[in-house]
Amino acid sequence: MTILFLIVFIDLVGFGVIIPLLPFFAEHFAASPSTVGLLMASYSLGQFIAAPFWGRLSDARGRRPILLITLAGGAISYVLLGYADSLLMLFAARILGGFMAGNISTAFAYVADITAPENRARGMGVIGAAFGLGFIAGPAIGGILAGPDPLNANYQLPAFAAAGLSMMALLMALFKLKESLSADLRNSLAAKPPQQRAQQFGQALARPNVGIILILSFLATFVFAGMETTFAMWSERRFDWGPQQNGYLFAFIGILSAIIQGGLVGRLVNKFGEANLIVQGSLALALGMLVIPFASSLATLLVAMAVIAYGFSVINPSLSSLISRQVGPEEQGGMMGVSRSATTMARVIGPIWAGFLFAMMGMDWPYYGGTLVMIVVVVLAYRRLSPG
Repeated sequence: MTILFLIVFIDLVGFGVIIPLLPFFAEHFAASPSTVGLLMASYSLGQFIAAPFWGRLSDARGRRPILLITLAGGAISYVLLGYADSLLMLFAARILGGFMAGNISTAFAYVADITAPENRARGMGVIGAAFGLGFIAGPAIGGILAGPDPLNANYQLPAFAAAGLSMMALLMALFKLKESLSADLRNSLAAKPPQQRAQQFGQALARPNVGIILILSFLATFVFAGMETTFAMWSERRFDWGPQQNGYLFAFIGILSAIIQGGLVGRLVNKFGEANLIVQGSLALALGMLVIPFASSLATLLVAMAVIAYGFSVINPSLSSLISRQVGPEEQGGMMGVSRSATTMARVIGPIWAGFLFAMMGMDWPYYGGTLVMIVVVVLAYRRLSPG
């Protein structure tokens, strides 16, 4: 478990390194805000397409070879990013990176293979912590390497650093990670007919309680992904910020999210219950999004981002908990896969929508639009989930 934790952490640091850089890199090639939205969405689209493929292949061939292949592919995608000399090459690098990031489900499957049922939640939490910690460190490192000047940012150094981190994770996996599936179990899993994702979605949406939870999860992620996509462009225009300042801010959000999800969510759920916490978190996310356009100082902006971090950090685990309560033990894995697919698709559509609003209606409109969507989420959550 320790080795897998380190592999995932190092890989996610590499992913996070790129986050504060991409919008500036795209604008370096004269990309419009709507094109930046498409670029950010392309990664998640690759991930959405690839996840079932890697999952089925890891059942048939084992978890270890898939992790090795995708870590190597991720390193190649970062090298391509570093050498990108056109917008088309930038898109190709991000789509390849997203396709290789479809291995996330393989990492979670590895945990399920090596843990007993009574320890599985703890094992998943350990890997979730690796994701969170990697995303805290990555943007700060990427921002420092790229520099504070939006017009003269260093685009190559963060990309090559991310490639180096992926290679480090690959070497750890190559020499330290053992296969978690026996040959007999691989043969048994490979013999099962593949489940069609569209059919799983349809079945999940047809179940009243599960369907509304998936819709709320999609909408909350849709809004947050839109904010992530457009914020660097917004901060450049409002505060003349570059990758470094944005890297620090995203690291700030990551730290708050880790504190909230790691230490506070359990207590808040015990006090308020999942449904009330979803309403509360949705209100917080709506309020934070509304404040961003009016932020004329760093202090106001930090308050808005703290409120957003709180809202999104309590919504996600509460929704996941509610979903797990609606299905039997034999359906848990499939339902979590459907939920993850829904949020991944939100990360495809949300950036496109936010980039379009930024380009067509102005830099503040992704946040006004996000506020309106979250008000809808508040109403739906209150009417459909709240007890009584």
